[in-house]
This record gives sequence, C-alpha cells and structure tokens, in this order.
Amino acid sequence: MIRYAHLIPLLPFLAFLVNIAIGKRLPRKGDWVSLGAIAIGLAISIGIFFEVFRAYDPNFKYHVTFPFLDLGGRFVVNVGILIDNITAVMLLVVTTVSTLVHLYSIGYMHGDPRYNRFFAYLSIFSFSMLGLVLADSFFFIYIFWELVGLSSYLLIGFWFEKKSAADAGKKAFIVNRVGDFGFLIGILIIFATCGVLGYDEVFQAIGEGKLCGTLLTLAGIGIFCGAIGKSAQFPLHVWLPDAMEGPTPVSALIHAATMVAAGVYLVGRVYPIFTPDAFLFIAYIGLITLFIAATIALTQNDIKKVLAYSTCSQLGFMIMGLGVGGFTAGLAHLTTHAAFKACLFLGSGSVIHAVHSQDIQEMGGLRKKMPITFVTFLIATLAIAGVPGFSGFYSKDMILGAALEFGMKSGNPLHMIFFVGALFTAGLTAFYMFRLVILTFFGEPKDHHKFDHAHESPPNMWVPLVVLAVLSFSFWYSGWFGTLVQKPKSVANLAGVSAPAPAATMEHAAVMAPAPQGEAASAPTVTPHESGAVVHGGSTLDASRGSAPGKVEHGQAPSHGTSAPAGTLHANGSAAHGESHDDASHIAHTAHTYAMYSSVAVGTLGIFLAFVVYSFGWIDPDRVMNALKPLHTFLQNKWYFDELYDATVINGSKALSRGLAWFDLHVVDGLVNLSAQLGVFVSFLVGKFDDYVVDGAVNGLASATIGSGSVLRRLQTGKLYHYVFVLAGGALVIFLIKAF
Repeated sequence: MIRYAHLIPLLPFLAFLVNIAIGKRLPRKGDWVSLGAIAIGLAISIGIFFEVFRAYDPNFKYHVTFPFLDLGGRFVVNVGILIDNITAVMLLVVTTVSTLVHLYSIGYMHGDPRYNRFFAYLSIFSFSMLGLVLADSFFFIYIFWELVGLSSYLLIGFWFEKKSAADAGKKAFIVNRVGDFGFLIGILIIFATCGVLGYDEVFQAIGEGKLCGTLLTLAGIGIFCGAIGKSAQFPLHVWLPDAMEGPTPVSALIHAATMVAAGVYLVGRVYPIFTPDAFLFIAYIGLITLFIAATIALTQNDIKKVLAYSTCSQLGFMIMGLGVGGFTAGLAHLTTHAAFKACLFLGSGSVIHAVHSQDIQEMGGLRKKMPITFVTFLIATLAIAGVPGFSGFYSKDMILGAALEFGMKSGNPLHMIFFVGALFTAGLTAFYMFRLVILTFFGEPKDHHKFDHAHESPPNMWVPLVVLAVLSFSFWYSGWFGTLVQKPKSVANLAGVSAPAPAATMEHAAVMAPAPQGEAASAPTVTPHESGAVVHGGSTLDASRGSAPGKVEHGQAPSHGTSAPAGTLHANGSAAHGESHDDASHIAHTAHTYAMYSSVAVGTLGIFLAFVVYSFGWIDPDRVMNALKPLHTFLQNKWYFDELYDATVINGSKALSRGLAWFDLHVVDGLVNLSAQLGVFVSFLVGKFDDYVVDGAVNGLASATIGSGSVLRRLQTGKLYHYVFVLAGGALVIFLIKAF
C-alpha cells in the first residue's frame, strides 16, 4: 500500500477540481465524489498503517524524492513523500475523521444552496492537511501550511452572508498569519545557516554544528510560532472559539484532528531541533493555554463554544506534554483527542440540528429524545474527562506522568507547576464537560417548544457518532501506540548546546547526524533499473515498484548508548553519568503511578462536583455566580483578550493606518501637489519668456525684414523714366561733390 501513498492527498485534490467546476451538474451535487476520494484515502492509510505496524521497526522510513527546483546547483529543492511511524498514525487519524465528517455533512448540509461548494472546500482542506502530513521538507510543509490556512478561511466563513461568520473567517486567517510569520523566520534562519530545507538534511546539519546555540533556540521558537497559530495556543488562541461560526462539520474537522492538530504534529515532526530553552518555552506556552482555556469554558453557555475552549485546553495539554519531554504522550493525546473531540463536535451538531439552538440553557432532558446522540456524547465526555477505560485516561495520564517526571528530575521546585497546573486543569475539564452533559441531556426541558420538536438525527449523522464513540475506548491505543511512536533523539547537544532536550536520554533515534560506521546501513538509491524495494530493519516492503525514479531512505539504527556524553547535563540538571538507568526508571515509574492515581482522583472529584451543582442541586450555581460575580464576568468575557487586542493591536493598527493615511495625504500627496504647482508656475514663466522674448525676437526680425522690403520695394517701380531721373540725379550729386 505504501507505493500508493501519493494518491492519499491527490484524490481529494481531484475531487475539489471536479466539485468546484461541475459539482452542481452532478447527481447529488457531487457529494459522492468528495466522500469517495477521502474514503479511498482512508483505505490506503489503513493499509499503510498495518503494513508499518505488522513489520514494526522503530527506525522505519519510506522516503521518495524527485527534483522540483534546481537553480544551477546552488539551490536544489526536492519534492517527496516521507512516511515513518508518526506519519502512518497521523494519516490514519486525519483520513478517519475526515471521512466521517464528509459522511456526516451529507445529512447536516442537506439543502444548503452552496452544497457542492462546501464539499469542494472539504476536499481542498483534506488535500492540504494530508500534503502537510506527507511533506518531507520545511519548504513543502510551509506551502501546505498556508493552504490549510486558506481552506480553513473558506470553511469558517462558508456562510459569509452572516457578518459574524465573515468576521470569524478573517480573524482566523489574520491571526494565523501572525504565527506563520514566525514560522517563516524560523525556516529562513535554518536555510541561511544550513543551506538545506529537507528534514533529514537539516537534522544532519544541526548535528554537525552548522546551527547551534542561541540561533538554534530562536529557529526552534520561530518554527513553534507556526504551531502557536495553527494549534490556537496563547496568545494566538482567540481565533478558535470564533471559528464556531462555521458549519458544525467544519468545527469537527478543523478543531478535532486536522488543522489544530497540525501544530502539534509539526512540533513532533521537527522535535530533534529544539533546544532545552525552546522546550521550556513550549512547555510554558502549553501550560498557560490549557489553564486559561479551561477556566473560560467553565462559564460558557454556547455548546460549541464550550467545546472550542475545551479544544484549546486539550491542545495545551499536548503542547505541554511535548515540551516536558513527553513526545509519545503528546502525540498519543493528539490521536485519542481526534476521536472523542470529533464525536463531541458532531454530537453537538446533532443536538443543534434537533433543537435549532446552541444555548445549553435552553436544553435539558434530551437523552429521552436523542438516545444515540446522548450515549455517544457521554462516551466521548468520559474520554475527555480521563475516566479509566477510555482513551483520554490513557493519553492524559501519560502527559501528567511526563510532567511529574520532569519536575522530579529537574531539581527545580518551580517545574512542578507543570504537573500541578495540568492536574488542576484535568479536574476543571471533568467538571465543565459534565456540566455540559447535565444541562443538555439531563433534568427537565428548559424550552418545551424546542424539546417537543427535538428528534434523533438520521443515520448518516449518527453512524459517524457511533464509530467515533467506539474509537474513544482506550483498548484501541494502549496496545501499540507507545511502541510504534517513540521519542527521537535530540541533536541539541551535538550542536554545541549545553544540555539536551527534556528527558534527554531519548532511547530510539530518528535520522540525525550520520551514525558511526557499522551502526547503520547506508540508504540505497533507487534508479529506473532497480527494483524499488525498501529494506528496513531486516524486513522488506515493496514500496515504489513501477514509480518514477526516486530516492528511498531508511532510518538509522538506534545508537547503542542512550546517555548523553560525559560532562553534559540532563535537562533535570543532574550529570549524565551521575544517574543510573535504574534510578531513572524508578523515578519514571513513581511519577506515572502518582500521576495515574492523581488524575483519577481529580477527574472523579470534577464529575462529582458537576452532579452536585447541576443535577443534585446541593449547591446553587446562581448563588455561587453572584458571590463571585467579578470573577464570573471576567471568565465569561474570556479574560478580556479580545477587548485587550482591540484596544492595543487592532486600535493601534487602525491608528497607525490613519497616521499613514494622513502622512500620505498631506505629506506625500502635498509634496507631489507642490511639485505640480511649481511645475505649472515654471511652465507659465517659460511660456511668457517664449511668447515675449523668443517669439518677440523672431517676430521683430520678421517685421523689420518686411518693413525694409516695403521701403526698398518703392525704389523698384519698373518705369524707365524713373530710373533715368534717378541716374541723372545721381550723376548731378556726384558732379556737385566733385565740384565742391
């Protein structure tokens, strides 16, 4: 199946072209074209996943490249496909959720006047996201990164006739451009210092010391800025809740497993380039985001806004997990979150479709009218709350364990804030999610008219909910994920950085600096005359037979020693040789044990408090709200981030624009107008000089000539006696002169 990997993004792109061009004239307006394209991509992704997992090799890599741009040998850009274990998992996640969203959209968007255009936009979004996942270089991931931003703008603002939707689309696009600018700077730093843009080439160049120290940290933070924008991290998180103005299937597609997951995937993909300082920056950004978003979600009454801020918070969990060294934990939560959050968004769409409202204060008792939606929504809620047996417990426990392990090993009490903050937020998550469930599905109906007209959604809407709910159980992930997706080695200390990344003893190496002789086999090059088989870890996959010439590479074998070089320090501050493997294993085991029990305890407490407040009635929420009115107002207004940005960035931009407009109007245009007036005046003077001096001289000479000619003309009469008279007179004058 790997040989057909290029079809996974190509088919949605072709579906986009078909639907945007002739979709209106196709049966059912072409929805089957987009659905069929992504479904085939899903089938290929499943085949790739099982092919990779069945012949498991931690260093497996399928890499096919072709020349794309060659500037005389000075700068060469290759286009290619890179598939390793992470890619195989991400392809499966994206195509699964995207296929289910396409199926769900057939029922949800039925009757929309731009039905074919919606499916065309879904297809171009899927193409962009899948291209991003398969990209093998910073150059092409940036191209697909921008295409994801464009297609998300089209989807969020799909109902552009509504001002709120149009504004939300513009907000998402502009805020993401801020993060993408940092991403571009990071790429330019890498290219200026390393001269290459392919992942493997960049990792090798950093390992050789071409990019190191502070500049490497800045490059890593610049790359991470792209993730801050796409994954809605503080301070660029403000676009995600507003994006709820798009159709609900868009919310599930963008906010569950695809666009917002792109930032997390990016951090995992380029994980080896981050230095300890960059990792610490990443971890704090994730911590701030998960806490802020969870507190805002406590007070929201819009069902989609609650889920939106929940998404921000869960993305913060993933980013923080990656920042504290929990590589597998962060990507595991990305995978599990894709299923249960897509289920929650599609479930909210089912509710909205039934009651025609997004306000949970107008709902209640819907479990009786919508049993399938209720059960699937409840399962997904149990997953996000971290209840044992569900996927969220598996991945969230890994993140909490990594945070506690990082705090214990660091020797710095301040670093325990990662575990404490994440644990507290896990309790908040359980509380506000069950608040949502109770107010929506339990109790008595708040609006009997809406309740009476509520009904279960059609099968093409609830079947995806059932599939996603089934995928929200932990047994799907716990058996293989930690084995398949393992942490790559950091090249930070190879590049002259004083300490490797968090949890620096990273066991399984990805492609970094060249391995010593005998440790890794060199990568073969496939030519048109060779078979194209990919050899990896002793097994063979027939991967590119019959394709055009390309280069197929392998991951290197893991290094035999996993500790840092003598004299270097771990991120926890201890000497690399001063902590035995047994001690590290004991700390890790202890941290994960404490984290597991703590997460279960706070999750249970959060769920219990939600029932105490909103179901049992032991605590009056209105009374608590009035007692904490300033805090409630503060949280309900989303920490006033929008107002702050309006007062500073937005109004500042407007003031700058007005100032530049005034400068342009009065200074630039004034100089231009003054120059024009001076030109007119000089032209007037030149005209007068030309009229009175130049033309006067010419005209005076002409007048003199004419006048003299007129005088002399009188002497030429043509009469003989006049000439005789003049001749006689002349002779007489001469005689007289002679005489006297």
